[in-house]
Amino acid sequence: MADHEIFALGDFVLQRGATLRDAALAYKTFGKLNAKRDNVIVYPTWYSGQHIDNEWLVGKGMALDPARYFIVIPNMFGNGLSSSPSNTPEPYNASRFPQVTAYDNVRAQHRLMTEKFGVEQIRLVTGWSMGALQTFHWGAMYPDMVERIAPFCGSSKCSRHNFVFLEGVKAALTADAAWNNGWYEKKPERGLRAMARVYAGWGFSQAFYRQELDLKTLGYSSLEDFLVSFWEGFFLPKDANNLLTMLWTWQNGNISDNDLYKGDLKKALKAIKAKAYVMPGRTDLYFPPEDSEFEVASMPNARLVPFESVWGHFAGGPGTSKDDVKFLDGKLKELLAS
Repeated sequence: MADHEIFALGDFVLQRGATLRDAALAYKTFGKLNAKRDNVIVYPTWYSGQHIDNEWLVGKGMALDPARYFIVIPNMFGNGLSSSPSNTPEPYNASRFPQVTAYDNVRAQHRLMTEKFGVEQIRLVTGWSMGALQTFHWGAMYPDMVERIAPFCGSSKCSRHNFVFLEGVKAALTADAAWNNGWYEKKPERGLRAMARVYAGWGFSQAFYRQELDLKTLGYSSLEDFLVSFWEGFFLPKDANNLLTMLWTWQNGNISDNDLYKGDLKKALKAIKAKAYVMPGRTDLYFPPEDSEFEVASMPNARLVPFESVWGHFAGGPGTSKDDVKFLDGKLKELLAS
C-alpha cells in the first residue's frame, strides 16, 4: 500500500519548454487542515530523498507537530514518486526525461496547495538542501502567500563551486560503461558506487572525519565500512536517470531565473516578504555561510541562524546529528511563535 497520494497535474508545461503529459505530484500530509486553512506548513524533499526521508522532523511535541499544523511534504520531480525518468512512459522516459527546474517544482506545489486544499496563506515553508532551494523559491514566487521561511543548509542559487562539485558527481556516475547514455539494461552499479565515494568527501566536514564521528557516533567499524555501508548503501538503491534529473535541477537552481526577476538575484531576494531564518551549516562544504550572509543582507526580514556544528551538510538532515536536530527544532518553534 502506498503511503502517499498523487495530485494529477494534467499536461504540465515546463519552464524549459517541454510538456510533461499526465504529470504527477506525489505528496504526503500530516495533521488536519483547520477551518481557516491557515495552519499550513510546506516541507519539500531534497536531492534523491522522498517524503519518508523528511519524516524525522515531524512529530508530537516538535515544531512540525501534526496536532497543531497541517504539514504537506511534496516530492520533487525526478525522485521516483512524482513524475520521473523511472516512471514516465515513452517518449519522455529514461534519459529523454525533460529538464525540470526548481521553479517548475514550486509551481506544481502551489497548484497542489491552492487547487487541492484551497490554501491562501502558508504559515511556514522549510526544507533541507534542495528543499531549501525550493523554500527560497516559495518565498520569492509567492511573497504574499508565505508568512515564514526557514531554508536550512541550502541556497537560493547554485554557486559556481557547487556546480563544479556536481560535475564530479555526474562524471563518476556516467563513466560506467553500463550507463549506456541512460539506456541501461541493468543499473550502473560501478558508477553509483563511484558517485557515492565522491559525495563522501563533501557531505561531512573535515572536522567530522578528524574526530572520527563515523566510528564514535554513527557506529561504523572502520572508515571503509562507513564508505561502503553508509555512502554506497545510500545511492545503490536509487535510479541513475532519476539522480541525474535532480542533479540538473540542482545545478540550475536560481530563484531569479524566471520572468518575474529576469536573472536579478538581489531583486528576487528583496522580494521575499516572509520572516526568514536562513540556517547554513558552519562547516557545510556545499553551502558555506558566506553565501547565506549575502542572501540575508539582501532580504528585508531575514536573520542568519547558523548550525555551529562539525557535521557539515548533514547538520541539516536527515536526522543524523541529534544535537543539530534539537537545535533546528528549537529554532523552528521560535520562528513559528514569532
